[in-house]
Amino acid sequence: MSVVSRRSLDEPGLADEFLRLVGDGDEYGAVEIVGDLLDDGVAPQRIMIDLIAGTQARVGELWAANEWSVAREHAATAISERALAAVAARTTVRPSRGRVTIACVDGEWHALPTRILAEMLRLDGWRVDFLGANVPGPHLITHLHQTGPDVVALSCMIATRLPRAHAAITACKAAGVPVIAGGRGFGPGGRYAQLLGADAWAAGAEEAVHRLARNWPPYSPDPQLSAFLGDEEYTYVVRNRGELISTAMSRLTEAYPAMREYNQRQLDSTAEDMAHIADFLAAALYVSETAIFTDFVSWTNGVLQARGVPPVALRVGLESVRAQLRDYPRATAVLDAGEAQI
Repeated sequence: MSVVSRRSLDEPGLADEFLRLVGDGDEYGAVEIVGDLLDDGVAPQRIMIDLIAGTQARVGELWAANEWSVAREHAATAISERALAAVAARTTVRPSRGRVTIACVDGEWHALPTRILAEMLRLDGWRVDFLGANVPGPHLITHLHQTGPDVVALSCMIATRLPRAHAAITACKAAGVPVIAGGRGFGPGGRYAQLLGADAWAAGAEEAVHRLARNWPPYSPDPQLSAFLGDEEYTYVVRNRGELISTAMSRLTEAYPAMREYNQRQLDSTAEDMAHIADFLAAALYVSETAIFTDFVSWTNGVLQARGVPPVALRVGLESVRAQLRDYPRATAVLDAGEAQI
């Protein structure tokens, strides 16, 4: 009698096999693995969290280490989405709770984590409206008025989107819908979520499911506590963003001679990095949290070094922005703290 081997998430090499399949763009192979796991009784929640989300984290690490290109990372994400859809197609649960709207804030493109949350909440009995990536605030509010959900789940993965997240949270609360926030953009432990007026925060999909399953909605925070953020320095950085970037690029060329040999792709990439400096600086000023900027500088320094760019290039870039903000003490203090990370 032949013995049929059963697949499990503890199977040696399974995670590496799935990573190889998504990296090779092998949709059939990736979907076959999740199908086999479901056939062998593995809970769909575990497949979504441990395998698909876990693999996606490794994909991001490979991109940051310059081992995978942006194109390969995007292709792998698409395969992960197909595998997730295959799991969802095999698991149907009749809604027994309320209705939830799930969206990424305006400018936020990392949709896979929110899609996983959507499927996890469906399995827990929620009726889910998944709006996807980059949802403009007015469109989100129109949807709330049309559908009347019990809760909105908002994702912000990058701190530069915090001002837009604040606007979305404020608008949702004004429409009478409580908000649960998620994503690392809200800071360690979700420290900025409460500051921006969210009713709750969850570190991941599993925590969000548990949080929404009990004592919801929670006590709503005082909207006046989060009504006004930002100041004159934040406003100046945002309004003069284009000039800050263009002037910094000119000064960077003078102070870092190696840049004169850059091709157009390298120049575009450098301009994008300078834009990130301005945007993370603005976010740090908005919520008065220097760590937003210093964490960004530390991460960027590692990414640039993996791509052969010496630390001096980032340091000169920071100094070129600082020189333009010498009359703004909070901004210069944040930039100094960032430069100290290099």
